[in-house]
Amino acid sequence: MTYELAIGDRSYSSWSLRGWLLFEKFGLPVRCHTGVLYSEDFARLLAEFSPARLVPAMRTPEGEVVGDTLAIAETLAERHPEAGHWPEDPAARARARWMAAEMHSGFTALRGDCPMNLRVSYQDAAPRAEVLDDLARVERLWANARDRFGGATPWLFGRYSAADAFFAPVATRIATYNLPVSSAAAGYVAAHLADPAFRRWRAMGLAENRVQPSYAKPFAERPWPGPAPRPATPAEGPSENAACPCSGAPVSHFLTMEGRVWGFCNAFCRDKTLADPEAWPAFMAMVAR
Repeated sequence: MTYELAIGDRSYSSWSLRGWLLFEKFGLPVRCHTGVLYSEDFARLLAEFSPARLVPAMRTPEGEVVGDTLAIAETLAERHPEAGHWPEDPAARARARWMAAEMHSGFTALRGDCPMNLRVSYQDAAPRAEVLDDLARVERLWANARDRFGGATPWLFGRYSAADAFFAPVATRIATYNLPVSSAAAGYVAAHLADPAFRRWRAMGLAENRVQPSYAKPFAERPWPGPAPRPATPAEGPSENAACPCSGAPVSHFLTMEGRVWGFCNAFCRDKTLADPEAWPAFMAMVAR
């Protein structure tokens, strides 16, 4: 029972990231369909998920199209209560829904001035007062949820929930634009950047290599503040493996890591692994054998 999900450019589409995390972090099978933002290709994608007009848009296994990330979250939670999209405790669940809804409709200065861009990080983005006000509100919500419901984990309500998925792109904005936040908020951001699911999403965006010039900002750059990827480079075959660790198909594209050559079934499989080898459990399991 596989869902279909329409998404935009992984490096830039914050709502697409939220939608994908609602599947990936909760163990629900999904097949992604991509379209290039601000292009005819994007219109082609949306036509396949009519009547949706934005991404993400989900198609259920029965063929029903559901748009809007909040609607997707609630539909998945209703269809898969065992997945745990929302906290079990009623008070925590109410707060999580409230926070997701406020993220869905608010923080316009932060979102407008600091659009998601997972390809770069800046030394100083000189945020306006309105952005700082949004950050203060974000920090207050995060701190209150974690103090009351968080427990020993880095997540807002103890176990990762849909609320964390909704705030994941906020964490990336703080990382990309080096926005000033408290040490507690910085720790929450670091948890998102280190999360294997997020690392896989970012690696796929880097492998897509779609550059949207309108997202560039005139600030000095710094290294991405998340975990440094294990070094790997493109290579020529033959490889130690005959089957791609991603698909099981015969290999045709290769990389080398720490003196060993590994094969993949296509350029995208190889390049997403090149971007962050340790984000891909099947590849790392193959390397460890």
